[in-house]
Amino acid sequence: MLTMTTEATEQTDEFKNILDHTDEEITEIAHPMWDELIKYSNEGKYGLFIKNFSRDLLHGLNEIEVGKQFAKSELTRNLSSDYDFLGLIRRGQHVTCLYRVRSTKKQGEWLGRMVLGYERGEIKIFAASIF
Repeated sequence: MLTMTTEATEQTDEFKNILDHTDEEITEIAHPMWDELIKYSNEGKYGLFIKNFSRDLLHGLNEIEVGKQFAKSELTRNLSSDYDFLGLIRRGQHVTCLYRVRSTKKQGEWLGRMVLGYERGEIKIFAASIF
């Protein structure tokens, strides 16, 4: 299981809360971000994989351990782009997007999770995992 998370947020002069968006607005943003995570995970492009991560998440990562998991995980290098969106969970200043994920090489289904929120006026990924 690859899990990356942070709960801290930074506030700016113009505070934004992702919970102010409708489900439709959130999914219009979330699905392309999820698509990129799958694409760059499969391609092994770690630098592009983390490009939308929040600063706090990036600072909290043990890049050596994540790099090892990223490079060696058969699951995270063979994710199917055919996934099912399961729904949103809203909490505090974040929204959790849930996906049913499949592998192109392994039988079965996994739960994908991506937590979004605002950081410095932009929507960023505060956690991402597949388990």
